[in-house]
Amino acid sequence: MGYNFYGWEKATVPAITDKYKGITTPKDLYDALKNVWCEYTCAPRLRNEWSKENITLGQCSITAFLVQDIFGGKVYGILRPGGNYHCYNDIGGHVFDLTSEQFGDEVLDYEDNPEQTREIHFEKEEKRLRYEYLKKSLVKYLDGHIPVGS
Repeated sequence: MGYNFYGWEKATVPAITDKYKGITTPKDLYDALKNVWCEYTCAPRLRNEWSKENITLGQCSITAFLVQDIFGGKVYGILRPGGNYHCYNDIGGHVFDLTSEQFGDEVLDYEDNPEQTREIHFEKEEKRLRYEYLKKSLVKYLDGHIPVGS
């Protein structure tokens, strides 16, 4: 399967937990999340633009923190017009962004961005609830399917 998300070539780090059946690399996670991301997991301000054709829209922070749960590393944010941060992951120099496809051909700058913390992001209850929903939905999906990485 081909991938289009930023840094897919470096998305080869191993999982640090076996809590998510069949998820051994970030590519496995991406493959599973394609079946889990939905309008409800999308940021409320972008929901009216979310579609099956743009499944990564509005999913960045909750996805990046889920990646951190499974693979470790740090979450960074690119300041966007309007003052929001687009989150992505850096795991030991492996920089990748499972939700970059929402920007189409726009080239983002993945260098020298501020670290993002879940404490700050999850001060917004709706974001924390979307993150928890994403995690539960992923587990439910994985429990009902053949492990992605097999």
